[in-house]
Amino acid sequence: MNKKSRAYNYTISVLFIAIGVALPFLTENAAKLSLMHIPVLLSGYVLGGKYGLIVGFFTPLVRSFMYGMPIMFPEAIAMSFELAIYGIVAGSLYRALPKRRISIIIALVLAMLAGRIVWGGVSLLLWRMQGKTFTFAIFMTSAFINGILGIILHILLIPTIVIGLKKVKIIT
Repeated sequence: MNKKSRAYNYTISVLFIAIGVALPFLTENAAKLSLMHIPVLLSGYVLGGKYGLIVGFFTPLVRSFMYGMPIMFPEAIAMSFELAIYGIVAGSLYRALPKRRISIIIALVLAMLAGRIVWGGVSLLLWRMQGKTFTFAIFMTSAFINGILGIILHILLIPTIVIGLKKVKIIT
């Protein structure tokens, strides 16, 4: 990769981070829609797994630092690992799978599952550091039940955007 394309990718990564920081304001920070996750997932598809990982890791930390939401410890830290996994898995699988529409959805679903599992593991460690108990019920409720609206939104929105970006040749 030449310096121009690396500089371009980092510039677009910063743009995705900025969108991820700003997007939750559209719904008055309604966490159930997981709007911060959208630019992270898209960065993986557009720029690849490496840049998706970077965007995913820094977006919740920057938002927490700037606005206090999500709270830095343990929420933003756990989200940083979750979203980093979203970005790297979505981007890497999208590049590795056959170029079919179903591959977009497969990469998305596997990225969301992997990210949530990592979020659960990191949350378990961070809660234990505070002397709290992080149960399987808490994991399932937080990762899937409370997140169902965001999951549905991502499954409907991300493939549509990726297909549109492919049509205008922003991604292949």
